[in-house]
Amino acid sequence: MRVDHAYGRGGALAYLVAHDVHRAKVFVRCEPTTGIGSFMNLVTQVMSQEPYASAKRVFWIVDNGSSHRGKAAAARLTTAFPNAVLIHTRVRASWLTKSRSISPPYSARPSRPTTSPTLAKSGNRLRAFEDRYNATAQPFQWKFTTSDLDDLLARLGRHTVDHPEESLPRLAA
Repeated sequence: MRVDHAYGRGGALAYLVAHDVHRAKVFVRCEPTTGIGSFMNLVTQVMSQEPYASAKRVFWIVDNGSSHRGKAAAARLTTAFPNAVLIHTRVRASWLTKSRSISPPYSARPSRPTTSPTLAKSGNRLRAFEDRYNATAQPFQWKFTTSDLDDLLARLGRHTVDHPEESLPRLAA
């Protein structure tokens, strides 16, 4: 007997995550589409809460997605929230954004048709991640201090003086 599998697409959700690395807290939004509006909804969700609303500066480190790329996006963000500063990762380096490393694995690949039959259930699964993460995560404790950085820079400076030929820029072929 031959059986054909009928797969009906149920649509997609835009999954947006903001990660506060100092407090080990995530903010999750599931939107029907990507774009400026969806990104600004996430920003508003975060920036309307303390301590972000009254902070001197809040840095938003983002990839170069179309909803938050370029000078227009930076201007839009600082117009809406004067204490917000937009910083872009290098082009094609979205893997550097911290939120990608903490997102649940099923957000990075298409779910199987049987795992979430509706968009509402998919959104609920993704938002449940926020509750689990915020309940268990701990801020990362940095061990590298500013004194360590000063020492490293001094050593690099001494190395450059002792070996000037090694400090020349090298081009890869």
